[in-house]
Parts: sequence; structure tokens; C-alpha cells
Amino acid sequence: MRIKLIVAYDGTNYHGWQVQPNGITIEEVLNKALSELFSQDIKVLGASRTDAGVHSLGNVAIFDVDSKMEPTRISYALNTRIPEDIVVLDSCRVDDDWHPHFVSSVKTYEYRILNRTFQDPLRRLNTYHYHHTLDIDKMIKAAKSFEGTHDFSAFCSVKAQVKTFERTLYSVDVRKEDDEIVIRCRGNGFLYNMVRIIAGTLIAVGQGRIKPEEIIDIIEGKDREKAGPTAPACGLTLVGIEYE
Repeated sequence: MRIKLIVAYDGTNYHGWQVQPNGITIEEVLNKALSELFSQDIKVLGASRTDAGVHSLGNVAIFDVDSKMEPTRISYALNTRIPEDIVVLDSCRVDDDWHPHFVSSVKTYEYRILNRTFQDPLRRLNTYHYHHTLDIDKMIKAAKSFEGTHDFSAFCSVKAQVKTFERTLYSVDVRKEDDEIVIRCRGNGFLYNMVRIIAGTLIAVGQGRIKPEEIIDIIEGKDREKAGPTAPACGLTLVGIEYE
């Protein structure tokens, strides 16, 4: 049977989702725990391969297993076998041909900027601390230029190996929550480091280094060097994935 998991994690201590030769990953931890639980070799497949240091409140993974265990109980059994910074929020059975990469979905990411003079030690792992003042109004205005279907070549790491750079962003919102600035992106898919580069570009707008009206030209120019820097991984969280 095929099982779908919803997985939350603090990515601070991991080299991303996908198994890597140079460090422990979320996928590796889940594979080991599931293989031990069911006494068979199991490998999960994740919907989003988050980078090193990136967090999640609801990544999705699937795996196949030959077992009589009630699917809803798998999450309980798994959570006793994995570190406290990874939690399986739900487990359920899906059709044997269901695959998270081949179903239309909407992914939501949030990038959090702690915008105050001094760091907060309790938020240092899930926000990016930036101590200079940022112009939130300019960031809000600039964010709207990302919405719609575009070629996002300028907002993708050079390491990306994809067939197309075209993606659709349904909404890009910037809001202030006390001393945090939150950038929320919802779209049908994201390129490698895309949200972090969007965040870095909006920070540059807030600094006054890029004008809000220049965003359209940067998108149309498809030149990575014209966009802002890649913001640090610690501020990024995959909030969730919605499937049709």
C-alpha cells in the first residue's frame, strides 16, 4: 500500500530534505526509521526537496510498504523513532498510483525577517535578523510584480536543472508582525532558491537599492545578477502544500 505523510521539521541541523553524501538529511532519517519500523527497505519520496537549513510545517512524502498496520497509526509509531526536531503530523493511505509530483498543487512558503536592532536568541533559528530599517511600503508594492506567470530565470540558482523556468505565483504578500516582516509566496511550483532570491530582492527594495518599479524589468531581463542576493536559509519555511 502507498502511504502519504505530512512532515514538519526544524531544518537547522539538516543538510536539506534529499539524501546527501556529506551530511544527515530529513529523508535519510525517515528512511531509517521506517525501514526499522517495518523490517523492510523503505525509501520515501518528498514533494518538496527543501534546502539545508530550511524549515517545514507541512511537507508531503509518500512511500510503499507491505504491512497490516493501520495507516493512521504509522505517524504515532514513527514519532517515537525520530528526533524531536522532526514530527510526522499525519499518515494516511492513498491510491497506489498517487504521486505528489504529478498532481496539481499549490505550495505556500513564508520568509521571516526579524527587523530590529538586536537579535532575539529565541528566534535566531527560524528568522533572518536584519538590523537596519526596511521600507515596508516599498516592499509591499514591489511584491505584487512577482504575481502571475513569468519566466523566473533571474530568481533561480545557477545550479538548477529544469526543463522550464516558467512558474505561476498566485500571490506574493508582505506584512509586518510587530518586529517581523513576513513574505508569503503561494504558487504552483518554485525553482531552486527562488523564494530566497525573491526575499533577498525585496530586502534590497526595502534598503532602497532596488526600486519597486524595477522588478518587472528584472523579471523580463532573465539575468540572475540583476536580482537581489539569496537570503539566508534560516528565514524560510514551507508552510504547506494543497492538492486538488
